[in-house]
Amino acid sequence: MEKRALSLVPDLFLQKTIARPVSVAGIGIHSGRTVQLKLAPAPADTGIVFRRTDSGGVEIPALASEVSSVELATTLGRDDVTISTVEHLLAAIRICDLDNLWIDLDGPEVPILDGSALPFLHLLEAAGARAQDLPRKILAVTAPVEVELGGKRIRVSPYPGLRISYSVDFAHDSIGHQELDLAVTRESFERELAPARTFALKEDVDRLYRRGLGLGGNLENCVIFGPEGANNSLRFADEPVRHKALDAVGDLALLGGPLWGHVEVERGGHQLHFALVEALRDQPDCWVWLQGHRRDGAHDGHGELPEHQAGLEESAAS
Repeated sequence: MEKRALSLVPDLFLQKTIARPVSVAGIGIHSGRTVQLKLAPAPADTGIVFRRTDSGGVEIPALASEVSSVELATTLGRDDVTISTVEHLLAAIRICDLDNLWIDLDGPEVPILDGSALPFLHLLEAAGARAQDLPRKILAVTAPVEVELGGKRIRVSPYPGLRISYSVDFAHDSIGHQELDLAVTRESFERELAPARTFALKEDVDRLYRRGLGLGGNLENCVIFGPEGANNSLRFADEPVRHKALDAVGDLALLGGPLWGHVEVERGGHQLHFALVEALRDQPDCWVWLQGHRRDGAHDGHGELPEHQAGLEESAAS
């Protein structure tokens, strides 16, 4: 059975790309290696696509079907080529309402920069945005979907936009229990989530070092919580839960389009976020594509998924 698509206001539902190329360089949080990152405009229906310029230009779409690992960060992979720590960049791309983008990297990690999504947001602001002729599709949740994993829980229910309610519980006095409830808009994301940085517990960092990971972490890009508290000044008193919510925005971008729903997370992380993406794929009766029109007024498509959204192709029919 083919999923239906509802026609809505054309301007809001046009695909977008950036107006001009932009680039930045920085170190990878785990390898410690300097990586060059370039963002370039892409044609309509391309999607968000990473390209490893140091590995023959292998293309890896930012889709759930390409996820190879959710340990420590979200990693995409194809043909033995991987790109890790994609979530902060993807969160900024999604919140800037961009659908089509080439992301060129000459290394295996997206640079961590300051550990937050704010530098990527500023980079995309410098690039500007350009509307394209084809309509975009928005995945709107129509019935609740819930996943529980080992005492952790994530749920999405209908909501006209994106709302995230997140809670964390850490057995560390400097973190403890933290909660956040936010209707995520371009403005609220920049103000409340984008500045929140990557964080870790001191004992976890020690284990990472022993595995040869976390080599690019420093006082400029990561908050470490040890016996004496945080290693530097916090940007928010509850920065950890805000960063978790930021990660969720980036991980849910792997659906291949904007998500409209209320996402509730208890003690979450990349694995739980990805579990929700998989659950949505497996429960196509719980969501629908909202779709606009072409600029010339012609209706485009009948609920079919474009090729670059192949990560959810199975859920387009049942």
